[in-house]
Amino acid sequence: MNMLQVQKDRVVDAEGKAVVLRGTCIGGWMNMENFINGYPGAENGIRSSFAEILGRERAEFFFNRLLDYFLSEEDIAFLKKCGSTVVRLPLNYRHFEDDADPFQYREGGFTRLDRVLDWCEKNNLYAILDLHAVPGSQNSSWHSDNSSRHPLLWVHRHFQDRLVELWKEFARRYKERAVIAGYNLMNEPYSGELSGRFAPKGSPNWDAINRLYRRLVSNIREIDPYHIIFLEGDYYSLLFDGLEEPFAPNLIYSSHNYNPAGFGPGTYPGEIGGEHWDRRKQEDIYKAHEGTRYVHKHKVPILIGEFGSVYNGPEKEVEDRLCALDDQIDVFEQYGAHWTTWTYKDVGVMGWVMLDPESEYMERIRPVLKMKQELYTDFWMKWLPATKAKIMVQDLTRHIHSVCGQPDTDLGALEQYLVQAALSGFTGTFLQPAMARLFRSLSEEKTDEILSSFAFRKCIQNEGMLEVVRKHSIKKEVSP
Repeated sequence: MNMLQVQKDRVVDAEGKAVVLRGTCIGGWMNMENFINGYPGAENGIRSSFAEILGRERAEFFFNRLLDYFLSEEDIAFLKKCGSTVVRLPLNYRHFEDDADPFQYREGGFTRLDRVLDWCEKNNLYAILDLHAVPGSQNSSWHSDNSSRHPLLWVHRHFQDRLVELWKEFARRYKERAVIAGYNLMNEPYSGELSGRFAPKGSPNWDAINRLYRRLVSNIREIDPYHIIFLEGDYYSLLFDGLEEPFAPNLIYSSHNYNPAGFGPGTYPGEIGGEHWDRRKQEDIYKAHEGTRYVHKHKVPILIGEFGSVYNGPEKEVEDRLCALDDQIDVFEQYGAHWTTWTYKDVGVMGWVMLDPESEYMERIRPVLKMKQELYTDFWMKWLPATKAKIMVQDLTRHIHSVCGQPDTDLGALEQYLVQAALSGFTGTFLQPAMARLFRSLSEEKTDEILSSFAFRKCIQNEGMLEVVRKHSIKKEVSP
């Protein structure tokens, strides 16, 4: 494969031919997520509960086999067949480094990653290494494997040093591997979360994120001058206006472009959240995004690293959600943006493929799925009907705001953080032993059989979503 490079606002191969990155992200693999894999809370918590209840060796067997089945060469070949040119691989630093032994690197994580890179190379599919969960956590959310809700990366030099050294280790190992499209240094950072978290649209610490980005890039470049580096905007990849101008060659900037049309509830085209949504609206939203404005101003490429539509809402709206996705990708294509959807495989929310609802794994965890739904622990699914737990937290939010809310406190942000802390954090963690106990009495053979539910051959393909993806990918090589 040819090493990719940035040439003005294009991505090109070694022969100068334009390459457009189109594909998806493998969420739930080397960075597990509760709504993707079906467990409650954060990954480090569910792993701890399994180790406590099953024993360390059986827990390790469980999670290793889950990951083995989750992503195989069959999956990679399927992605290529769907027209993908790239796959974004979200990674949790804990696969490569132990908090109890910092700056020492774990070969097991690199061995697993190397195997997938070999499959990508065999299928001529580029890979983006995306550090989705970093030491100390770059935001407060479950998807950065943060169970404490404190993003300590921004206030402790120790965690920043570890992040720099880990990326240097990646660079040492992979500097000559052309199958890697580039390094996505940090997923959805929020540098101001500790200080300005209840202000509308957050309060980024632009000095902190700019300083860390410069340090990361300069240290990587001393080892690996070849690979593209992807930098995301602050506040979950939404804000770019405070980022410095591109300060090095071979940089791509990445935004995340989730919007209400992909989630609902509501018809599309039609009324969603009090606004009329159609393709024109999708185009207006894309053009107004700070990431879009930033890359156009500085004439650099953009990767829409995450966006998507769900299909676990009202059944009558599934086609509307896919129609919205179709229009959104069409806008990206019109403006020459690179894109990777979120996500490839899950338990039935928004994946290209999903576990069979009648599979042994889904049947086994169904009691926990029901508890999660009733207790609203996957709190970001705002399109689903409100439960008693959600309504109670909403009432508490209004009470707190009426008693001690400050004038600059955003009520919506206050509710989001309270729901996250009380339901996703505390309640999700409380449910984790119940999930572990479902597998306590099983033999390794039975456990393996259940986890094989994640294998590609046993999954159900979301044909509607795949039709949209193929429409915009197959037989396309360069931007319009």
